[in-house]
Amino acid sequence: MSLSEPPLLSQDPEEQGLVGDPRLARAIALFNACDWYACHDGFEELWHETAGRMRPLLQGILQIAVAELHHERGNLRGATILMGEGLGRLQGNLEGGLGLDLDSLRHQVGERLQALQQQRPLRGLDLPYLAVKNQA
Repeated sequence: MSLSEPPLLSQDPEEQGLVGDPRLARAIALFNACDWYACHDGFEELWHETAGRMRPLLQGILQIAVAELHHERGNLRGATILMGEGLGRLQGNLEGGLGLDLDSLRHQVGERLQALQQQRPLRGLDLPYLAVKNQA
């Protein structure tokens, strides 16, 4: 399933608009390609235009992207802080979650955050990935 043909996940008009926005699909593709800086810019643009329940979700995803960028650059303190803040924003009422598998993302980010907090290497841990939920 692609984001260009989204399932009706939510009655929230803002979420429906975001799911249909090609900029979201582009930002997700950049995130999944580990292009952290570029995907941050894409999510940030959408975040600035969002005022409803999707705002914390977008902010959480962009904070996770920046955390990964900090990690790549050796700033482990910045990575730990932003990973924790991003994970925190993925909690709560996120309606349809833009059609993304947030449970999987929370798990991946939680494992990476725990490793950062314990000052363990992230090698061998899954990188965060924004998967579309299966609609069975």
